Amino acid sequence: MSLMRILIVEDDSEAANYMAKAFREAGHVADHVGDGLEGYARAREEDYDVLIVDRMLPKLDGLSLIGGLRSQKIETPALILSALGQVDDRVKGLRAGGDDYLAKPYAFSELLARVEVLARRKQTGTGEETVYRVNGLELDRLAHKVTREGKEIQLQPREFRLLEYLMKHAGQVVTRTMLLENVWDYHFDPQTNVIDVHISRLRGKIDKGFEPPLLQTIRGAGYMIRDGSR
Repeated sequence: MSLMRILIVEDDSEAANYMAKAFREAGHVADHVGDGLEGYARAREEDYDVLIVDRMLPKLDGLSLIGGLRSQKIETPALILSALGQVDDRVKGLRAGGDDYLAKPYAFSELLARVEVLARRKQTGTGEETVYRVNGLELDRLAHKVTREGKEIQLQPREFRLLEYLMKHAGQVVTRTMLLENVWDYHFDPQTNVIDVHISRLRGKIDKGFEPPLLQTIRGAGYMIRDGSR
């Protein structure tokens, strides 16, 4: 990844210094400001590749900061960091104009990867989809709604996150490790059948009564949402 200019808007100076140091060690430029108003001013005045914005900030909260930038037609990709990690919190962050949302605590390797993705989107001019569609199955990330052939399907928050991740990678095998890290935020295998239970429940909701079945178990490899091309 080529050099990135990153603005960190975080009032926890210890966390911000750690983050900035890690980005610099990875070969990037990282600036830090400690409140929302200063972050808003810097983001308007300077050209950054990515903004990393804490949600709870003094003087101006993170969602208002991002919303203000979007109202000024400033589209610098913004990743929201927050201790609030529930689905409703993530939806609010995305609706406010955030491009990604990462709950605390987090692994820096994941933060770096997400920031790199956002920087590439800025360079190519493409954004992440907000609606995924596969063979009559539709998931709307912002409305938090799932339908198949027009019929609404009620999912629990974890089931929604699981389906969102699978549909984002439709046609690809998704491993248990990928699901543990990206849906459950586990960076180790807790040796439980939690994935199997949720996959079974999700399959019953999105496939029962519909054809063709979309959620496939790939023995010895993982799971896949069939995209119709296979």
